[in-house]
Amino acid sequence: MSRRRQARPGRAERARGRANAAPRKRDEQPSAREAVEALLREQLGYRGFRAGLEAEAEAAAAVAQSDGGARRDLTALSTFTVDPATARDFDDAVSAQREGSGARVWIHIADVAAHVRPGSPLDVEARRRANSTYVPGAVEPMLPHALSSEACSLAPGVERLAVTAEIELGPGAEPRSARFYRSRIRSDARLDYDQLDAIFAGRATPPEEVAEPLAAARAVAGALGEQRGVTSLDVESAEPEFRFDGAGNVTGAHRVPQTEAHRLIERLMILTNEQVAEFLQRRRVPAIYRVHAQPDPARIERLVEQLAALGVPTPPLGQGLSAQAASRPRGRAARPRPRGVYIARAPLPQASCLQRAQQRPRRPRQRCLHAFHLADPPLPRPGRAPGAAGGAGGGGGGAAAGRGADRRRRLLRPGAGLRQARARGR
Repeated sequence: MSRRRQARPGRAERARGRANAAPRKRDEQPSAREAVEALLREQLGYRGFRAGLEAEAEAAAAVAQSDGGARRDLTALSTFTVDPATARDFDDAVSAQREGSGARVWIHIADVAAHVRPGSPLDVEARRRANSTYVPGAVEPMLPHALSSEACSLAPGVERLAVTAEIELGPGAEPRSARFYRSRIRSDARLDYDQLDAIFAGRATPPEEVAEPLAAARAVAGALGEQRGVTSLDVESAEPEFRFDGAGNVTGAHRVPQTEAHRLIERLMILTNEQVAEFLQRRRVPAIYRVHAQPDPARIERLVEQLAALGVPTPPLGQGLSAQAASRPRGRAARPRPRGVYIARAPLPQASCLQRAQQRPRRPRQRCLHAFHLADPPLPRPGRAPGAAGGAGGGGGGAAAGRGADRRRRLLRPGAGLRQARARGR
């Protein structure tokens, strides 16, 4: 019996879920919450954790808290968390202070590794689940409650084990140095996005103990936004949020837009990710990079159609595009482009953990990104008159214009080097 249970992970959870399900008449419609619970059980194959895993998690939390190893004590540092109002756990926190014309920020991440030993049953179960699964009104965590909502949740007023990134920033929020270490912290305030937006709008006052760190973090996030304004693409989006009554039925839904509070946390987390990636790259430490799924060809075709309707030049797309082909433009441009949007390789000043450092033969490592770039008319070749590149006046193409278009097409090819892109930027 024990061998069969081990061979089918999740069987106990499925059985317990069926046993706990309330009986319902055949013609009775399930509530929205019941439907979501059933969907989770169907998709994941389990709900909850075995009693042995719950006990192991409680013991691991007690051991880690009493013997957390060598750590830097940051409990006196003013710290706050920002999460959705409905969040049940808080896995990151922020501290910040102004220093002369610059600033220093501390990003604290809950130290899960201090509680889960490699190869332990907890580790095996976490690997099987891979991540926590969130649905409206419910969550199936990757780790038992004693860890996910307690020991590894940076709740206010209690000491927690964390991994901290301490980043020194210059006047324009450019990183000057970064250090990473294990720490012990204590959050002073738990804020949600609505509260933070009210504080930024002047409709509410921040908690006194985090007023200064919050103002410093806001200034850093604003400077980071200005710094990235010309190199990043901000996509405004909104997520739906549902309201349930006591019986589990949906009573309403509303859009949750991305606000300044969301952007503050997002920009600080991106900054931290970049500094971690640069550190790993310098040390040549193998790391996991997130790779997004290939885009749906139908969506790529619709995007190209919409861009063409707006007069934005687009490369042609072949018939019956595969997902791989849809992710990279091919061929020559759909129309002449004396000025327009094209895809080029642009060097990045900082690495991100969302992209790999690209190696080139007989060249130092270069960090590159396929990015949208607004191109100026092609530059004339050395020794040629400025007007020769684009023909006389505003009309006419001629051979020179053809050569300029050819140079732009070379930039579109995946094998185009950085020298060409840099030459165009001079």
